[in-house]
Amino acid sequence: MTIGFAIGIWLGQPIIGLSIYSCAKFDCSLMRSDHSPMNPHPRLQSHSHAILSPLSRPHPAAAQGVCMPVRLSRLVTFGLAAAFAALAGCGEEKPLAPELPRVYVQSVKSADFAASVALTGDVQARVQTPLSFRVNGKIIQRNVDVGDRVTARQVLARLDPKDLQINVDSATAAVAAEQARVSQASAAFVRQQKLLPKGYTSRSEYDSAQAAVRGSESSLKAAQAQLANAREQLSYTALVADAPGVITARQAEVGQVVQATVPIFDLARDGERDAVFNVYESLFVQPPTDQAVQVTLLDNPKITVSGKVREVTPAVSAQTGTLQIKIALDPLPEGMDLGSVVSVALSAPANASVELPWSALTKDLGEHLGKPAVWVVDEQGKVNLRKVTVTRYLTSKVIIGDGLKGGENVVIAGGQLLHPDMQVEIAQQPKQQNAQVQP
Repeated sequence: MTIGFAIGIWLGQPIIGLSIYSCAKFDCSLMRSDHSPMNPHPRLQSHSHAILSPLSRPHPAAAQGVCMPVRLSRLVTFGLAAAFAALAGCGEEKPLAPELPRVYVQSVKSADFAASVALTGDVQARVQTPLSFRVNGKIIQRNVDVGDRVTARQVLARLDPKDLQINVDSATAAVAAEQARVSQASAAFVRQQKLLPKGYTSRSEYDSAQAAVRGSESSLKAAQAQLANAREQLSYTALVADAPGVITARQAEVGQVVQATVPIFDLARDGERDAVFNVYESLFVQPPTDQAVQVTLLDNPKITVSGKVREVTPAVSAQTGTLQIKIALDPLPEGMDLGSVVSVALSAPANASVELPWSALTKDLGEHLGKPAVWVVDEQGKVNLRKVTVTRYLTSKVIIGDGLKGGENVVIAGGQLLHPDMQVEIAQQPKQQNAQVQP
């Protein structure tokens, strides 16, 4: 009966009626008289009547063998309730627990980290002087080249002196003219001195003669100064070395017209030597200073010299993007000369840092938008974004200088779809992956 009602509810009401009618017909056959050939046993009839009596009463015509519809209101109610109960029982399912995202974490372990880097540079003079002409002109002579050793006051190159020689000649003529004026004014003044006591001249004429002498003498001095300046300018056509040393660079050639102060040669003066290295700022947590090092000749590692870091440029070069480190060298050994290529290993002071794989690094989403950050898992299994300071980027890991504490769990894999306060599940790392991410 329950199955009939269930099928009827699924397919529609007509089948319910069909099922009820079939049951009623069957009941009518059971309730026929004892003389009916369909029920020869009275016990069966009484048993059937006992089952159906609580639900409905048969029509009086049933006793006469006529099959009539039974009262089905209670029967229908009971059947519907049973069917709905069966369907409700089948539809009950327990809700599935939400699956938490799984992440791999690494426990923070702080350790001292000292950045060490091998640098390659060259030996340079402590004092390097760019040499240039002090006047404009055309180069007509060059006496030295790169690598030549020069002495103090040695002429290195010359300019065409024609124009400047004309200035000297003009200034010389001006001096001669002024000298003649001085002689003439002096003679006139002497005459006035002789005539004034005798009363043959006036006091005003005497004063005028005296003023003329003084004026001519001043003009002579000015002309003489111009002559000295012209001669000095002429001397500037010769480029001379102001100290002994070695020519390390040449920027001009014979026949070239050059402007004043444009470097023509670079002179490395004799004296103290430095090893100069260019290094990117990011290679050091803190630039090394006052550090004793051993500088090695690159061609022959057996040739070494001691030195000390004496200077680190405070600003990054706009052309190269590097810092320049200068190491003061002791007297150079044999085989290590000016311009030799050398190498050195430098280490910065050790600082407490944390090493993490590259996969742990992400970007901050808060007030420090775009800055380096990592996901940290708290004791409740929730993740939060933490801003960190990266002091150095290495091939397979990054060095975190600030932002993390010892014992904290940092997400190193599976953090692509995380958001703050998200509940996560910490997964056990495979041994192979564990070996890769451990510092």
